[in-house]
Amino acid sequence: MKRVVLVGAVITVLSMTLSAQRGRPSGQGGGHNAPKAQPETAPAPSVPTGEMQLGSVHLSKGVKADGKALAAGTYQLRLTAQAASPDAKGQTPASERWVEFVQRGQVKGREVVTIVPQSEIDKVQKDTPPHANASKVEMLKGGDYVRVWINRAGNHYLLHLPTA
Repeated sequence: MKRVVLVGAVITVLSMTLSAQRGRPSGQGGGHNAPKAQPETAPAPSVPTGEMQLGSVHLSKGVKADGKALAAGTYQLRLTAQAASPDAKGQTPASERWVEFVQRGQVKGREVVTIVPQSEIDKVQKDTPPHANASKVEMLKGGDYVRVWINRAGNHYLLHLPTA
């Protein structure tokens, strides 16, 4: 009988020693580590919610916007209040919206623009951004896409259009 009590005491001491080595009081945790603390998320960026004129751009080559041909020429770009759908998981609502290409008062095409706040542009783009209230249009490597990049009112507006 004394052997059983002695063996039980040894097991209890071993259990307490192992739990202390793991940093937990005896009898807690069940062999699982405590969950790691999650990093804080960035505050929601402030993006415009209504319509807004973004400025004019000159496309030197024909492109496709929303799957339809858009001829070379100069266009006024107008940000609409209409959000792109379906929502992309993990995206901030309203950071992807429709932009209209307007020429002589008529909408000639539209495409989804990604809105990136000034504070986050270095995490998204490595190239030099256009100056404040300016834009740049450039052919991307391989010649399959044209990027329209507008820097206006503390936000960057990025459009990627396939060449026609």
